[in-house]
Amino acid sequence: MQNKYCPICKKHTLHEVKKVNVSKKKRLMAQGQRRFKRKMKGFGSFPKSNPKERAKPTRKLDLTYKCKECKKAHNIGKGFRIKKWEQTK
Repeated sequence: MQNKYCPICKKHTLHEVKKVNVSKKKRLMAQGQRRFKRKMKGFGSFPKSNPKERAKPTRKLDLTYKCKECKKAHNIGKGFRIKKWEQTK
């Protein structure tokens, strides 16, 4: 439980914090992704090394806050990388 600002109630209220994993690909057809796919389409071998082996050490984490008064949920920020997160009661 945290005391946070609720944009729906427009005041500070108690919020329940919930952990949500951020999806890996947000924009599948972004300009960089289209360029990369075009470069990977080659004759024979790849022009670049295969990106499947490159993995990030941590996943992105998103916190969802649920207001106790209006029961609406909202996010703050875009998500962040963290190795360990524990829920406090």
